[in-house]
Amino acid sequence: MTADPAPSGRLSPGAVRSALDGAAAVLVPDDPGYEDARTIEPGGVELRPAAIVRPTDAAGVARAVRLARDAGAEVSVRSGGHSVFGLGRGTGALTIDLRGLDAVDVDTSTGPPTAWAGGGVTAGAYSQTVGELGLATPFGDTAGVGVGGITLGGGVGLLSRAHGMTIDHLLGAEVVTADGQVLHVDAEEHPDLFWALRGGGGNFGVVTRFRFALTELSEVVGGMLMLPATPESVAGIVAAADAAPRGLTVILMVMSAPPVPFIPAEWHGRLVVMANLCWSGRPEDADAAMAPVRDVAARAGGAIVDGVRTGPYAGLLEGGPPPGAMVATGRAFFTDGLDLDAATHLLSQLESVDAPMRAAQLRVLGGAVADVDPGATAYPHRGARVLGNVAAVAPSAEAAAGYTPWVEALAARLRGDHPGAYVNFALDGGLDVARAAYPGATWERLRQVKRTYDPQNVFTGNVNVPPA
Repeated sequence: MTADPAPSGRLSPGAVRSALDGAAAVLVPDDPGYEDARTIEPGGVELRPAAIVRPTDAAGVARAVRLARDAGAEVSVRSGGHSVFGLGRGTGALTIDLRGLDAVDVDTSTGPPTAWAGGGVTAGAYSQTVGELGLATPFGDTAGVGVGGITLGGGVGLLSRAHGMTIDHLLGAEVVTADGQVLHVDAEEHPDLFWALRGGGGNFGVVTRFRFALTELSEVVGGMLMLPATPESVAGIVAAADAAPRGLTVILMVMSAPPVPFIPAEWHGRLVVMANLCWSGRPEDADAAMAPVRDVAARAGGAIVDGVRTGPYAGLLEGGPPPGAMVATGRAFFTDGLDLDAATHLLSQLESVDAPMRAAQLRVLGGAVADVDPGATAYPHRGARVLGNVAAVAPSAEAAAGYTPWVEALAARLRGDHPGAYVNFALDGGLDVARAAYPGATWERLRQVKRTYDPQNVFTGNVNVPPA
């Protein structure tokens, strides 16, 4: 598959409307609704697309891609969720807004259950729909995340140790490529592209539909267990989660307790561990699986908040980032664990910085994530035990940038000698992040796939992999 070079040029509102008449709604900067349409939570990143188009099907997406390519304009693709550093829009770009493609179609008629999900649906909406049938696909821990973004980057969440990553449940996709073709992609058709879509990000086309395998999961035992943050409690929870049966996944957030009603007032502003637990095995085995985690909480002085309950998986997914113009700076990393020295350093650093919000998140991996061969998908970090993320949040991009050295130094200390990056937590799309996310043979293979399906690098609004 080849493509002619795209000419350099700009998009005019008239040309966009004329080219996409009947295929997509169009919003340009002077239109009512444009400001709302361009806003992506958590806000604070000022990017103004030349036009925002809202196709209703893959054919409309294809027309929009061809228009942008022929005009030499940047393409940005918006799925259904949030983006901390503004992916899904770009100044002067043609933004393809997929949020109208939000259907979820479940098939339980023949064989194992599957579902087609539109490229603009959120994880919460999808999980609610399939959950009503006692089914699930593993996503992250946030309802407001877009299925498209989390899937293309990998997908690590509350079911990861028991059921694997989101990409491990992807069976196929409908993809609009850089030359405007609409392809059906799976293990048999375009297998090279199917490999790349599972972790390679939005580098290879616009995915208008995803086909997922579904797991029978009518209920889980889980919720948030909050306890005092001490070096022993932070390191102890990580160790207990790493040693737990694979049916238990734990995601820790170490941060100052926010002033919200369900947290006792005497803890507001003090460092705590918010451990989000999810047990997806037999409900009667949950207490035994969680006992080591609860033992750590007891040694730390007892749980401050105990929100662990039995209920649907969709009920564990949090809403998403708070609204408002807050800008984050952060750095994700992989590590093999967290000892007492590292935990002590983490807490001292969280106390030392004056950012309005600062936190470290630790997702304990292993289990089903590590069952998959590192070369089977474009996510190569199957052996990592912990995925971490250090972040600071401030009211403006300039203020947030002031905390970047602190973030990077702390992430480097917690990472130790473990290399790698995770694209879904990247706060920039630079080449250094891409090379860390896709080392060695993964990088070379992705570049070859990019050369086949996007030789002119039309799709750059991502952690970009240039074509070979």
